[in-house]
Amino acid sequence: STEIPSYVTKCPSNGLCSRLPPDCMTCNTNYSCVYGKMATFDCKVKPYVHCVDQNNNQQENFTINMTCQFCWQLATTDYVCTNSTSCMTVSCPRQRYNATCTVLDHIHCLGNRVFPKMLYCNWTGGYKWSTALALSITLGGFGADRFYLGQWREGLGKLFSFGGLGIWTLIDVLLIGVGYVGPADGSLYI
Repeated sequence: STEIPSYVTKCPSNGLCSRLPPDCMTCNTNYSCVYGKMATFDCKVKPYVHCVDQNNNQQENFTINMTCQFCWQLATTDYVCTNSTSCMTVSCPRQRYNATCTVLDHIHCLGNRVFPKMLYCNWTGGYKWSTALALSITLGGFGADRFYLGQWREGLGKLFSFGGLGIWTLIDVLLIGVGYVGPADGSLYI
């Protein structure tokens, strides 16, 4: 019995060869391509993959046109990356995390289709900036803004000191307004 390779499930049967996902073909490297310019690559379908040309004729060898660039140089809309919720988004300098990115099936590029990338921490815990600012202006003297952001110690300090006799309240309105004070979990505002 012959075992059918796993990539065959990603390959549409009897579709246009030029529209096949990259996993379904092997292409020769075009060493004369210029970065950022369109280039033509000679390709061949992998075993067990069946495709046709424009005239519905069975085809094995064909050419594709694509922009000459490596996969890690693609636009961020052309690949998906793993997310991290353990890093702090509100820190100076802004933290980064190691992500593993995978190119979308219909995108052609040079090099590895799965690559590591350092991305900025960019996640939210559901806190709204407008709510935090409104609480800071109206109930900031009682620490409501700090309680809302999950900063319990600072909230209790403001509550029992009457907002630092008003000074802490004014400073917090300014700090929340410019986005310097954020949620305690390190996430971004919505």
